[in-house]
Amino acid sequence: MIWVKAFHIIFMVAWFAGLFYLPRLFVNHAVAEEDEVRARLALMEIRLYRFITPWMALTIGFGLWLMIDYAWAAYAHMWWLHLKLALVAALVGYHFYCGRIIRDFTNNDCRRSHVWFRWFNELPVLVLFAAVVLAVVKPF
Repeated sequence: MIWVKAFHIIFMVAWFAGLFYLPRLFVNHAVAEEDEVRARLALMEIRLYRFITPWMALTIGFGLWLMIDYAWAAYAHMWWLHLKLALVAALVGYHFYCGRIIRDFTNNDCRRSHVWFRWFNELPVLVLFAAVVLAVVKPF
């Protein structure tokens, strides 16, 4: 199980790296005025999104493997695991919402400001902080 846990953490780090950078591209895209810059940012966004989506799937897959073979029997009655799973579900929603934002930028239909994207960029940080605390400290 230690290998499964290691791969789960590796894929999670790769996924989060992309989720930290993708909204930063959105900030730059929202303030860009030149068409050439917007086109370059749109290409970077879609490539990054396609790159991190498999990391998301692998993170979830190895997490489910851990949960089924190890954690569920031990922790099914503990609320920290249920809360962590809710955070993961929210993060998956965030990931797919990023895909929608990319589509909006591609269609020149994004109406959000760079300030909104700066705040949006902070959400994965909060989820990561909470999920790690829940998984390590197991407060309840």
